[in-house]
Amino acid sequence: MSLQIQSNVSLKPFNTFGVDVRARFFAEAHTDSDVREALAYAAEHELELLVVGGGSNLLLTADIDALVLRMASRGIRITHEDCGAAVVEAEAGEPWHPFVQEMLARGLSGLENLSLIPGTVGAAPMQNIGAYGVEIKDVFHSLVALDRQTGELREFSLADCAFGYRDSVFKHETGRWLILRVRFNLSFAARLHLDYGPVRQKLEEQGIKEPTPLHVSRAICAIRSEKLPDPAVLGNAGSFFKNPVVTAALAERIKQTHPGLVAYPQPGGLMKLAAGWLIEQAGWKGFREGDAGVHTLQSLVLVNYGSASGHDLLNLARRIQADILERFGVSLEMEPNLY
Repeated sequence: MSLQIQSNVSLKPFNTFGVDVRARFFAEAHTDSDVREALAYAAEHELELLVVGGGSNLLLTADIDALVLRMASRGIRITHEDCGAAVVEAEAGEPWHPFVQEMLARGLSGLENLSLIPGTVGAAPMQNIGAYGVEIKDVFHSLVALDRQTGELREFSLADCAFGYRDSVFKHETGRWLILRVRFNLSFAARLHLDYGPVRQKLEEQGIKEPTPLHVSRAICAIRSEKLPDPAVLGNAGSFFKNPVVTAALAERIKQTHPGLVAYPQPGGLMKLAAGWLIEQAGWKGFREGDAGVHTLQSLVLVNYGSASGHDLLNLARRIQADILERFGVSLEMEPNLY
């Protein structure tokens, strides 16, 4: 067996909240063979297999009585190139932001609005990551996943993934599919998305009148750095709550008492509300209890100031959920996966 399995391993370095829980067993998969060996080992020893990437979408609330497998496979390749476009395949363990920067360095655009998002390539389709007007589904070509039930490989097309807002088939069939590599439709000709959030404003502040994809990436990195804490400095998992989608009638009722409501029209007459705005209006921005808190600059981000446990952070999140429901009649859904 080439897979190196360790026992009683701290997961603090492997989750961006920096929560210190321990895994009964831990291993890193660098190849497809490593993945299959991990599956076999887990089955032989009657263990659950918990697969993680960059640990940026996890809230760990207890020690993990399982084999934790960290996807560490690397590799980027162009599988098809034609008429100014390219299909790029990346291994699941590739860190997301460096992958985006590598594509820009190769003159390929499409991912620039997704700059500086933590995590790995393999985790990106799980929740259809998105930012500043672009989601994975907009640049997705296909992916290869291992069926943990049968051991067979399966190709997933865009339609197969059933992408939705922070959603995909992989979130609903938890524990079945293990994503090995992902392919993206990218372009050598820039098709910039500048009209969502403060992107255009940031470019204007920087004196850029004819932006390139690299300019857009740098502007978004600057915006995110101003708003979001660096997990290497302050433990966090980025946006902790999804932006809720509500009826137009509920949005109008809220607007009557809160004229500054931030809301975006959605198909079917629905409205997407800014969860961060709701949380800030409720007075939670900058709140801290022990080492668990809400970031001082971005109320959508829960932070670990040092030694907060997963339970501390989860209890804070539930208090915020209850308060927002009582004040506005809006249910907030957590983004991170709980373990």
